[in-house]
Amino acid sequence: MEILVFKTNLSRRKLKQVSNALDQTRHLLHWHVDFADCDKVLRVEGQNLSPQKIIDNLNKMGVFCEELL
Repeated sequence: MEILVFKTNLSRRKLKQVSNALDQTRHLLHWHVDFADCDKVLRVEGQNLSPQKIIDNLNKMGVFCEELL
């Protein structure tokens, strides 16, 4: 199991759209957005995940996404 963490500008208004995309991501088992954090941190768990693919998918929806290392 790997855990990836991203800084985003995700809004609750975009949550349903992003939820549908993340739920269809292969090998992604669980995800969570911390709206209380100023960086609206997205945490994803799964196996063989591609951080760049997640970033690209969110960017296509107009959501800023940057991996936190």
